[in-house]
Amino acid sequence: FGHAGEDALKEMMAPYGGFDHNAQSLSIITKLERRYPDFDGLNLTWETLEGVVKHNGPLLGKGKNRPLPRAVAESNSAQDLELDTYAGAEAQVASLSDDVAYNNHDIDDGLRAGLFTVDDLEGVPLVGPIFTEVRKEYPRLDESRRIHEAVRRLIGTMVDDLLRETRKRLAESKVDSVDTVRRLGQPVAAFSTEMQVHVRAVKDFLFANMYRHEHVNRMTAEARRVVRNLFKVILENPKHLPDDWRRNAESGGTVATAQVVADYVAGMTDRFAIDQHHRLCGPKSRTA
Repeated sequence: FGHAGEDALKEMMAPYGGFDHNAQSLSIITKLERRYPDFDGLNLTWETLEGVVKHNGPLLGKGKNRPLPRAVAESNSAQDLELDTYAGAEAQVASLSDDVAYNNHDIDDGLRAGLFTVDDLEGVPLVGPIFTEVRKEYPRLDESRRIHEAVRRLIGTMVDDLLRETRKRLAESKVDSVDTVRRLGQPVAAFSTEMQVHVRAVKDFLFANMYRHEHVNRMTAEARRVVRNLFKVILENPKHLPDDWRRNAESGGTVATAQVVADYVAGMTDRFAIDQHHRLCGPKSRTA
C-alpha cells in the first residue's frame, strides 16, 4: 500500500518506538531476511548499508535532532556508519533517481487513470513545454504514444541535468576519493537549482491533482484502515502470526512484540494484506 501503509504503521508504532521505512529496509537486509546458515540478513557491504541509511543525507550533526530509529542505532553500534557524513556518490544518485522515476511514473499513471489531462499539465514548468513540443511534432499520433514520448523526454531532461550538475560539483570540489565525497558538507550528486525548482513544481502539481484526488483518497483511507486493523488484531493476539514469527513475538516484552508485528505486516503484499484482513477482521470490519 506504499506511503499509505507506511503512514498507518507509523501511527500504530508511535507508542513503541516508531516506524521508518529506511530503518525497515535496513532491518530486512541485516536481520529479517534469513536465507543462509551462518548469518541473518544478506551480508551486504558497509557501503551498501550506509547508502540505505544515508541516501537522503546525514542523520547526525548540525540541525539533526531526531532520535535515531532503533534499527539504525543498532547497526551503527555494530559497525560505525558515520551518520554525520553524506553517503557515497552512488547512494546520492540512487536517491535522486527515485525523484526521476517516481514523478514521471506518477505523471504517466495520473494521465492514464484520468485524474488529470495533458491540458492540465500545460502550466507546469518543464512538463508543459515538453508535452506541447511532442504534440506539435506528432499531431496525428495516438495520444498514449505521445504521452510515452513526452515522459521519455522528461526523464532524459532530468537525467541530463543531474549528470551536468554532478560533473560540475565534482570538478569544483576537486573530489579525489569517496571520503572526500562523504565529508564535503553538501551532496556531490544533485539537480541544478533550476531543475530543483521544476521538480518541486511537478511534486506540487501531483500532490494537488493526484495524491489529494477524491478517488485516490478513498483508496488511501481503505489501505490505512486495513493496515491499522491488521496491526491491532495481531498485536492483541500474536497467535495469528506464523509459528516462527509468533515465537519471536512472545519471547520479548510489549515493545518487542509490537516490532515483530510491524515487521510482519510491513512485509505483506497488498493482496496478502487484504486476504488476511478478510480472514481476521471480516469483510466489513470497521475497527479503525
